[in-house]
Amino acid sequence: MSSHVPAAPLRTAVVGTGSIARSSHLPALQKLAADGEVEVVAAVDVDAAAVRAFADEYGIPHASTDLDASLAEVRPDLVVLCTPPAVHREQSVAALRTGAHVWCEKPPCPSLADYDAVTEAEGAGEAGPYASIVFQHRFGSGARHVRALLGSGALGRPLVAHCQTTWYRDKAYYAVPWRGRWATEGGGPAMGHGIHQTDLLLDLMGPWSEVRGMAGRLVHDVETEDVSTALVRFEGGAVATLVNSVLSPDEVSRIRIDCELATVELTHLYGYRNADWRITPAPGVPEETVAAWRDFGADEPSSHLAQLRVLVDDIRSGRRHATSGAGGRRTLELITAVYKSAFTGATVSAGEVGPGDPYYTELHGRAPGWAPAAVREEEDQA
Repeated sequence: MSSHVPAAPLRTAVVGTGSIARSSHLPALQKLAADGEVEVVAAVDVDAAAVRAFADEYGIPHASTDLDASLAEVRPDLVVLCTPPAVHREQSVAALRTGAHVWCEKPPCPSLADYDAVTEAEGAGEAGPYASIVFQHRFGSGARHVRALLGSGALGRPLVAHCQTTWYRDKAYYAVPWRGRWATEGGGPAMGHGIHQTDLLLDLMGPWSEVRGMAGRLVHDVETEDVSTALVRFEGGAVATLVNSVLSPDEVSRIRIDCELATVELTHLYGYRNADWRITPAPGVPEETVAAWRDFGADEPSSHLAQLRVLVDDIRSGRRHATSGAGGRRTLELITAVYKSAFTGATVSAGEVGPGDPYYTELHGRAPGWAPAAVREEEDQA
């Protein structure tokens, strides 16, 4: 296996032609194509009519229902996965084995075991080929600015944080067959909805050390949870609350970090601009210092485009992208730990969930009351 990435443009294949591909990935790819950075050369989907219509609409020369055949024929440099999480492992490994890089929609995989299998299929060294995750909230100008302030110690030590993804999803949303099921969606709001805010919190706060979680299935007739909460302790000593819900009519995404010298708060819904961030200084901080903190520079909203620009540059430069490998795994590991803690009642430490642990392979961990009926029947027969 070897990477065959040219200087430019990156030959790109889009796998999955549903709403996320149309609303987010194609606009980003088209913008970079206009700049000569990428060229969309193939589209793949299990629905023959859908992929043909997609390819015709966007002027994509190759349309197919067969991913393996497309990879062999087209030999893309970058494969963009816009498919449900249950197939991410298989599709990522297939692309990596042909030498293509992968940019995969969240959730990256239904389990840490699946994620590690993808990582094992990557190429050697920084240049890859490797798989990265769509975690676009890390890449807006607001996050870059606040990450720099926190990293430099300008705001003092982070002490207390709050991370909230409280959204609303009705019964029609869960009428889609693959939603609300462990095998196909991977998890409930902790996995499928709040993962972006959780990832951004970790990006800003650094490594976590332990978590205590709770989960409930309060409204929806699903296998997974529809609400969860957790307490998180970070290696630096800070503590945080984590709330994920699909039961909340007043929808909001929020991160708040209280540091020694200031409070930083981000309030938005599905994406932010600089104006969505607020910095409140502690008493006594000089006005000129506060003014510098509040100067976020040019406004680059969090978006697929913002991340894709960085990813393409990283691939060309032979660098590891921030959401690949360990940089993506840490978020999935924390979410896994939330489930394990919620279903066992125990505090879970970083690094605890590994091979041999039931939560390593399935986020429900075969826990009574949470494992699917088929798994429960299998347990009874054993």
